[in-house]
Parts: sequence; C-alpha cells; structure tokens
Amino acid sequence: MARIPAAELTGVHGALLKRIIRKKFGAVPDALGVMWHNRRVLRTSMGMGRAATRWNACDQDLKSYAHMAAVSLIGCSFCLDLGYFQAHNEGLDLAKAREVPRWRESEVFTPLERDVLAYAEAMSQTPPTVTDDLSARLLNQLGAPALVELTAFVAAANLAARMNVALGIEAQGMAAACGLPPLAQPSHVTSRA
Repeated sequence: MARIPAAELTGVHGALLKRIIRKKFGAVPDALGVMWHNRRVLRTSMGMGRAATRWNACDQDLKSYAHMAAVSLIGCSFCLDLGYFQAHNEGLDLAKAREVPRWRESEVFTPLERDVLAYAEAMSQTPPTVTDDLSARLLNQLGAPALVELTAFVAAANLAARMNVALGIEAQGMAAACGLPPLAQPSHVTSRA
C-alpha cells in the first residue's frame, strides 16, 4: 500500500496518459496515481525514462540486467516487477532475467554480465562501493561511451527505485499477468516480510 493514496487521473491529459499506459502495460499502476499529485515530477520522471530508452551506446540487455540488479538491491518490488515485465516484452533472455536477484549464485551469466551486475550493485550501495579495478575492466570491455551510459542508466534506476520505496509503491503483478515464472530468490532469503 502506497504511503500517499493514488489520485484520480483527470482531464484530457489524465485520460490520454491512462490510455497510453494501459496499452503499454495492460493496466494503470497505482504508482502513476501517486505521482499524479505532482505532475511536474511525473513529467520529468517519464521524460527522463523515455530519453534513457533512446540511448544506444551500451547493449540493451546489459542495461536491463543492471537495472534489475540495482532495484533488487534497493528493494523496489515495483521496479523489479516492471523490469521483468519489460524484459519479457523486449525479448530479453528470461532465464537470465529471472536469475538477476541471485546472480552471484547463478551460473547463467557471462563474465561481462557479472561485472555489469556487480557494478550496478556497487553503484547502488550507500555510499557507492565502485572500485577502480571493476571500472577499468568495464571500460576495457565496453568502451567509454557505453560505460558512461551504463552509469547514467543505473543512476536513473536508483532515483526511481529509492523514490518508489520511500513512497511505499509496491509490485502490482505485471510480470505475473504475463505468466512469467517468479523471480529467483537468493538462497539466503527465505521469505519476504
């Protein structure tokens, strides 16, 4: 349950937004109603998200895995659900996508993917724990433009995830509605409270 009740999306802009979101996701998430309370913040957040989807210096799959790793570490169930749903719709390897929350234990990721996942988690720590060695490996494997893009993508994921967690916005079953199997849980996690 969100800490701020969702507002009704009203007016022409609200009706148009609901139509677009329903077409894209099948339903209007409560998060949209919560953000509707401050339309400038909503527009900026959505604009930044749209802009980030047009970046193309870094492999999309790597960015998707990094996004899921960051939001999983932060604990944003809404972001993780949305990321898994989008992975399904974008043709990402779902066997890998569902393993992101337990990537350290899983054997499905390449060395480069593991470095990207480690980087996303290191960026998402408070304070960040990114090392020179990890950055150098990624710079060597990806190149400067892709590493800058990956860093910005993970930073944007952190912004959204931390905002959603603080506002109490939780998963709404978007991935389950697609018939996707549940995300894997790390072996040290037995249940979520």
